[in-house]
Amino acid sequence: LDLSNCSLHSVPPGMAEAAAAIVLDLTENPLTTLPNGSFLGFIHLQSLAMPLALECPGGSGAWQDVTVDRSSRLCQGQRNLCNSSAELAWPCPENSVCAPDGPGLTQCLCDNPFHGYKCLREGTFPMLLFGGILSTATVSLSLLLWGTQRRKAKTL
Repeated sequence: LDLSNCSLHSVPPGMAEAAAAIVLDLTENPLTTLPNGSFLGFIHLQSLAMPLALECPGGSGAWQDVTVDRSSRLCQGQRNLCNSSAELAWPCPENSVCAPDGPGLTQCLCDNPFHGYKCLREGTFPMLLFGGILSTATVSLSLLLWGTQRRKAKTL
């Protein structure tokens, strides 16, 4: 994705739609800062050319090679922080695994069959029980309202 020399003062709002990009060029733009999470979901990004004023997203530790020339910074080879020997700032809870989520970003995904808050619930969502209770409550409330409001409709 070539966004070089596009007079960008900030990251475009639709940038998240380009999360499948492998190569991204942002050079020759008057960018001064990158908001945190600008590259959230960019797990396939392998080469990122940036203006010299900006650091590589996630820091130099998130990339295998950072090259600086007179007008740009080239970040190459995104590292998987889940496989690194460095201690993670936010270790994943029990029943979950670490997964990359962009340069310098990670996420915790629940192991199967766990789900929910901190992956503490096991099994699947009880759809039949939930649907039965919801349907029963809806029908009961509808019949109650129909019965009580019917008298008022007859008097009009």
